[in-house]
Amino acid sequence: MNPSFHFDAVERITAGAVGEPGERVFFVQARARGADVTLLAEKEQVRLLSEGISRLLGQLPESDEGPAPAEEDLALSPPLEPMWRVGEMAIEYDEASDRIAIVLREVSSEQEADDEAAEPEDVVEEDLAAARFVATRAQVRAMADHALKVVAAGRPRCQFCNAVLEGDGSHMCAAMNGHKAPKSAG
Repeated sequence: MNPSFHFDAVERITAGAVGEPGERVFFVQARARGADVTLLAEKEQVRLLSEGISRLLGQLPESDEGPAPAEEDLALSPPLEPMWRVGEMAIEYDEASDRIAIVLREVSSEQEADDEAAEPEDVVEEDLAAARFVATRAQVRAMADHALKVVAAGRPRCQFCNAVLEGDGSHMCAAMNGHKAPKSAG
C-alpha cells in the first residue's frame, strides 16, 4: 500500500512537467513541514485541476488572498520520484478557514489496466492512497496559472476538435469527419 498525505497548510504547491512536448511527464508537488510529496499525473488531469481551481476562485466572494508565491517557487523540486499515480481528483473550499483543499486519490489497478476490463465479480476493493493539500487562495491561484502555462507550452491543439496536433501541424480531425484539418496559418 502506498502512503497517504494530509498537509493542513502547505508551504508550496505546484504542478509542472519535464521533457519535450509530446513526451512530457506531469507532476503535482506539495511541501509542508519540510517534506516534499511528488505525485505523477496526466497532462489532462493537470489541465482540468487548474481550470477547476480557476472556476472555483471565480465563484468565491472577494477576500484578501495573502501573498502570492514567487515564480521560482512554482518550479518542480528534484528529485522527481513520484509516490504514486493520481486517479480521482477533487477541489474543496472551507469557508471557515478560507482555504482550498486539493484532494487526490491514487489510481486503482483497475483504472490502470489498459484494455482489460475486469468483470464486476472480479473487482476487489483496494485501499488506495490519498493526498489532501490545503492551501491559501494565492497559493492555488499561482499553481493553477503556472500549470496552465505549462500545459499550453506543449503541442498545439486543433482549433476545430481540440485534439493534439502532430509535429507537422496536422491530424485526422473528428470535426472534419476524419479528413485532415487545414494547417494553421500560424
